[in-house]
Amino acid sequence: MASVLTGELLGRVRERAPGYDAANSFFFDDLAELRAAGYLRPRSLSDASADQRLLAAHAPATALGLTMHLVWMGVARDLAAAGDDSLQWVLDDCAAGELFAFAVSEAGNDRVMTDSVTRAERVEPGQHPDRRGGWAVTGTKIFTSLSPAWTRLGVLARHEPAGGAAERERAGTEPGIEPRIIHGFLLREARVSTPERFEPHPAPGVTITPDWNTLGMRATQSHTTRLEAAFIADEHVSRILPVGPVADPFLLAISANFLTLMASVYAGLADRALELAVESAQRRTSLKNDGAPQAHDPDIRWRLADAALALDALTPQLAAVVHDRDHGVDRGLRWHRDLAGLKHRSVETARHVVDQAMRIAGGGAYRTTAELTRLQRDVLAGIYHPSDPEAVHATVATDLLGPVP
Repeated sequence: MASVLTGELLGRVRERAPGYDAANSFFFDDLAELRAAGYLRPRSLSDASADQRLLAAHAPATALGLTMHLVWMGVARDLAAAGDDSLQWVLDDCAAGELFAFAVSEAGNDRVMTDSVTRAERVEPGQHPDRRGGWAVTGTKIFTSLSPAWTRLGVLARHEPAGGAAERERAGTEPGIEPRIIHGFLLREARVSTPERFEPHPAPGVTITPDWNTLGMRATQSHTTRLEAAFIADEHVSRILPVGPVADPFLLAISANFLTLMASVYAGLADRALELAVESAQRRTSLKNDGAPQAHDPDIRWRLADAALALDALTPQLAAVVHDRDHGVDRGLRWHRDLAGLKHRSVETARHVVDQAMRIAGGGAYRTTAELTRLQRDVLAGIYHPSDPEAVHATVATDLLGPVP
């Protein structure tokens, strides 16, 4: 599929990126233009990965924010391809212009998708004002990217039946098995969708605190989100699963799309850092070498080559993973190792490339107005996305040695 990311569009996106970062503001203009171009629509993972890498080379924070929406498109696409139409409504809502986001991260929860400190209570039909059955969700989510603009928010929460077998039956659980994790979507309608007047309706039970004031990736505006009996209707529940690791195509699809698209973003950031380093080496001159360009300096040439070699090694790893996901290759349990390892390698490679680029560019890159300075701040966010380095190494060790007794 041909990319909608034309040179003209990407030029405008790159031009706006410094302003979003300096003002700590959301990328409304980017969102409007990318939506109009068809960028939010679902497509193959290979195409989405390539597009995200290209977009991130022009505006890393915009690409990172839109990763959240594209992950849900990928999950719905993967399930549909496997004959599971439970998220067909997600694809339909995307076609209607809705924007999807994640509310998963929680302070103190390092189990991520397998447990939650947010609580879900059953709401029977007739108890809610719109008469539908569903779940009332209460808790605090952090790092909720796209906070100013989402209209569909993927949430997970823990439900602990307290009423015995009857309550467990209503909750969709098996007798004697509790608690469960409820995966579903909160809905928020938007009054308008122009960047000048975008104003989503408040969602009942949802309070967003505009507290995103971070070192980098500022345009994602990933605010803290407080849920107080926020309602998820039964038709918007995607899974009810046991607490803890469980083999389910829904969870694997989330991991596969999230980790590969995240890896693509940091690969794109590294692409731009290397490009800037080359430009700097060709532009800067050396007095001790009679005004010759820094590109003639063997130390500078070694640093550039070192950065390029690291990035070259990442590209085939990324391509192989997205190819196998698109073509239904069954890597079995090895998927967990390969996906987590890919994201980790991409982030660490990008950090190395940016570091080399900063050394090549010299003191001018230390100015707050320098693009490399922004890339250096943005790349640091990668160590905080799941899976963090500790979880990645634990996953790989388990694949090699088995679980700890």
